[in-house]
Amino acid sequence: MDIVRRNNVTVTGNLQGPTVILAHGFGCDQNMWRLTVPALAEDYRVVLFDYVGAGRSDSSAFSERRYASLHGYAQDVVDVCEALDLRDAAFVGHSVSSMIGVLAAAMVPGRIGSLVMVAPSPRYIDEDGYRGGFSAEDIEELLASLEANYLGWSGAMAPVIMGNEDRPELGDELKNSFCATDPEMARVFARTTFLSDSREELKSVQVPTLVLECTQDAIAPREVGAFVHRAIAGSTLITLDATGHCPHLSAPEATNAAILGFLAGRR
Repeated sequence: MDIVRRNNVTVTGNLQGPTVILAHGFGCDQNMWRLTVPALAEDYRVVLFDYVGAGRSDSSAFSERRYASLHGYAQDVVDVCEALDLRDAAFVGHSVSSMIGVLAAAMVPGRIGSLVMVAPSPRYIDEDGYRGGFSAEDIEELLASLEANYLGWSGAMAPVIMGNEDRPELGDELKNSFCATDPEMARVFARTTFLSDSREELKSVQVPTLVLECTQDAIAPREVGAFVHRAIAGSTLITLDATGHCPHLSAPEATNAAILGFLAGRR
């Protein structure tokens, strides 16, 4: 299959520069990076894509069996890297894509040379000695609500996820992105995301890693950022002057500055 078409791959920016891959989170697509691309475009080759089932990807390629695991989404990343023959690329992943990037980097050593994790969470469910932010009952209720009425769930949850109540247009944008996603494919991605546990995989990360957290995040509380930072040897943790779960939209200047500073240190 033509991977570029399947995953709606877009390549822009400085085509002679180092490569940066931007990977969206659950219910989103590559348009969510529109405020980051201009900051990178002068010096970096920017690769954007949509996971199968999101955005303008080829939905006929969707398989519930494949995408019932984060490894299925990681294979999308691997496929894009191989189709473009990427080497030593920086992978910038938002939310669950941070963990997808960890898996992809392990699957194809050499193609992904560094990770930027924006509001990551390796596990959303609390456990003894670990705070993910939700009880198991919370997650089951969230998934049951999503499966019963996806559009209603989107309207209720998008403002909570986005935060920044003083800027309701941000929540509206996220809601519209959720609502543009096929409900059945969103159901699979949601279960894969919120029931995942990638804590062990963090220990095997071998590439330079930047962890970006927000001061307040309803989906990934700061205890999660601290856990990720501790688990990845040599990683850098930056707390952005931002709230909510999507700082690349709510605080793009701070987010872009942190990403650019990290990338500059690798050149």
